[in-house]
Amino acid sequence: MYDGDCTSGERFLQSCLTYIHLSGDAFDSDALKIAWMLSYMKAGRASTYALHVLRRPGGVGSFTDWATFEKDFQAEFFSIDPAKSAALALRNREQYGQGKRTLDEYIDSFWALVEQAAYPDGLQL
Repeated sequence: MYDGDCTSGERFLQSCLTYIHLSGDAFDSDALKIAWMLSYMKAGRASTYALHVLRRPGGVGSFTDWATFEKDFQAEFFSIDPAKSAALALRNREQYGQGKRTLDEYIDSFWALVEQAAYPDGLQL
């Protein structure tokens, strides 16, 4: 289930694309792919977006193809500047801390942010 969080929009889309690809011919139209993806958008901003798409004239067919839907999804749910967002998260000690995560989870999250921030080998930290 996806809630519309921009920090996980790209991961959600990639998961959907992977599933669609692995399903072979199960998704025989772009409209079916779009409807399936919308069915997992059940909370927060994502549910509002899904309802808007389904209620407008033409519903999922209002997108001319998958690429048009994907571009619209990216505009709505991807961070505008993921590298900058990651860099800011790393610098904000109050926002980014270990909290209740295990040390391994914290380290994995840290290195994911370093990679997303495009820091070569963490040199700018």
